[in-house]
Amino acid sequence: MCEHCGCGHPSSIGSPGKHVHSHADEKLAPVETKTSREIILEQRVLAKNDEAATANRHWLEERGVVALNIISSPGSGKTLLLEKTLDRLRGRVSCAVITGDQQTDLDAQRLAGKGAHVHGIQTGSACHLHAAQVGALLPHVLDEDTQLLFIENVGNLVCPAAFDLGESFKVALLSTPEGEDKPLKYPALFARASVVVINKLDLAEAVGWNAVECRRNLRRIHPGVFIFELSAKTGVGMDAWIEYLVGLAPPQRGSVCG
Repeated sequence: MCEHCGCGHPSSIGSPGKHVHSHADEKLAPVETKTSREIILEQRVLAKNDEAATANRHWLEERGVVALNIISSPGSGKTLLLEKTLDRLRGRVSCAVITGDQQTDLDAQRLAGKGAHVHGIQTGSACHLHAAQVGALLPHVLDEDTQLLFIENVGNLVCPAAFDLGESFKVALLSTPEGEDKPLKYPALFARASVVVINKLDLAEAVGWNAVECRRNLRRIHPGVFIFELSAKTGVGMDAWIEYLVGLAPPQRGSVCG
């Protein structure tokens, strides 16, 4: 897990978008070297991001908006889950969505027309969203009646976990074909996620997914995590997820956008 990812930040060493990952021991670098300069830069990048995230969090809290930062590997079904979620929340909870992808606005197009304001962010070569990008969109994507904000992060289990966006909490999405050991291989994300959604339950038997082992691994990394098991494709298990979100939504200040 790279805690000091400076990828995609304009001040990164070299050209913008260069992905800098250094893991040298800070205590062993009293003399300035290329590595120590990278570490200092990465610390500054995260510190600046944290400042923006704090501002985002205050902005959202003042308006009573609950924000979910959804993180997963590519192909786990984030966008389909959001499609089905927005369909079922429409008329019950007022939602907004920010989607992140390196290229194209295909996910934003898929989510359009679901009763929520949707804005896409193209990150270029950067492998995650950062707080300043999200903050710049908040006044445009949220209405005065918005209750839930879904942030669909770039498909990646590593860097997005380190970058606070000002969300209320992180949601880790894991699909059954990925196996039961992902929480052990990527513990930083699963330790920080308050909620884990296990998707593609319809494929569990075909891929030999072991539910007991997967739950055990999740509890080893984060004993108190909430776990939802569902299939966004077939709808199995979606009721519990939807009712959880309805209960999570704060009281409305205006009328629901349909």
